[in-house]
Amino acid sequence: MGNFSFKLDDEKILKLKEAFKEYIKPNSNEYVDTFIQKEDLTITIYKSNKVVFQGNDAFFYAQAYIDVKKSRQAGSDEVGTGDAFGPVVVCAAIVEENDYEFVEMNHITDSKQLDDAFIRKIGPELRNRFKHSLLILDNATYNRVHEKDNLNSIKAKMHNKAFLNMLDKGYDIPKAAYVDQFCEVDAYFRYLLDEERIYRDLIFETKAESKYPAVAVGSMISRYAFLEYMDKLDQKYGIEFHRGSSDPDGIRKDTEVFISKFGLNELKNVAKLHFKNFESYNVKL
Repeated sequence: MGNFSFKLDDEKILKLKEAFKEYIKPNSNEYVDTFIQKEDLTITIYKSNKVVFQGNDAFFYAQAYIDVKKSRQAGSDEVGTGDAFGPVVVCAAIVEENDYEFVEMNHITDSKQLDDAFIRKIGPELRNRFKHSLLILDNATYNRVHEKDNLNSIKAKMHNKAFLNMLDKGYDIPKAAYVDQFCEVDAYFRYLLDEERIYRDLIFETKAESKYPAVAVGSMISRYAFLEYMDKLDQKYGIEFHRGSSDPDGIRKDTEVFISKFGLNELKNVAKLHFKNFESYNVKL
């Protein structure tokens, strides 16, 4: 559920009231000037000119009144979910208002739109500059967890944990906190029902990594961590594992070489066993 809070001048407040006049509801709060309610959205206009947009549609309506894309923001993204080999990585990051010059100068965007050489070059600077929380789910743990949780459930729990980690680090998470949407919002929070703590003040948008710098930073730091992890796997096993999953023949060859050297059951430590590439192998978890 999105939650935006900011002040507007008198002219914008008049326009806001006019735009939503049919949804104005009675309110007895002495500090509230106008209360607006419609499906998936509430707007509270205070006498101080503070305005609060809340609900699943909060971002959609709030962006007409304030430039949220250039404001202080947080965001999270994941990588590795489409790779047959290697971990799942999630990063949540915070972009401050004074970061925008750096963001624009360094072409911060969705890591899928950037080549890995650039990610490797800028990755250390991103990790040092931006407050963030990075989670890496290794293959052995992933395969064990995937027996009871589907991929979206795993991602939801990792994104939730990334934001909670930032709280625990003492970071002030902005109200504008975006998640690159991978499932319906209701489903996201259902996946978290058994979690002890849930970070709820989030805005879900598809392709958010191309719209919001904080999500892009999360995407790029995640990709950099994934590349580092895969370098270590390559070195440990003496195999340059295929990235992605679009080359089934290459993945099969890597798998056969790996099994011949290290045995079948070691495969759980480098591969996502539920992928079709590994259906014919009977690996004990």
